[in-house]
Amino acid sequence: MRRESSNSLLRPVTYLQLATDPLQSEYSPRMNRIEERFAQLKKTGKKGFIVYIGAGDPNLEGTRQLALAFEKTGVDILELGVPFSDPLADGLVNQLAAQRGLESGTTPPRVLETVAAIRRESELPIVLYLYFNLAHCYGVEKFIQDAAKAGVDGLLMLDLPPEESGNYESWMRAAGLCNIYLVAPTTREDRTELIVKRATG
Repeated sequence: MRRESSNSLLRPVTYLQLATDPLQSEYSPRMNRIEERFAQLKKTGKKGFIVYIGAGDPNLEGTRQLALAFEKTGVDILELGVPFSDPLADGLVNQLAAQRGLESGTTPPRVLETVAAIRRESELPIVLYLYFNLAHCYGVEKFIQDAAKAGVDGLLMLDLPPEESGNYESWMRAAGLCNIYLVAPTTREDRTELIVKRATG
């Protein structure tokens, strides 16, 4: 789970136990990297440093190079924003990054190719930050499977509430990915508890 404010600034990450599923698929041969990183941080009493960038801004080769540089400088988890034409839940900075990403030709398949390229040199945990429509057009289950094969560790679907997630959570567990939901400063306490129970990562 991640806390998000209206100006899209990152808030402290909440530690959650990743749900396990006995029916792990071929897409999850190892422990999730997000789980591993938070376990390491908790063991050493440290806080996690999570960086967000828009994928494809200014281009996807730059995204790959930034990811490798972030790992060397001590970043714990990288969030890659997948560009979308109508980023209604984002502030101006993220909207402009998404526009530049679209102008550079960034698409969900090309973002997955970039993650796979990063994986050839890095084990930095990666979360894709995206709107549900992108996964829906791709095919949600196929997108989850392809993301896992590329080396993605979690998905943050900005506009997918847990009550409307359908098979999404079970597909995510089967692929070994963390499903991350947003909690706003205005979220009611009872709803926060529901989201915490349903979220992983």
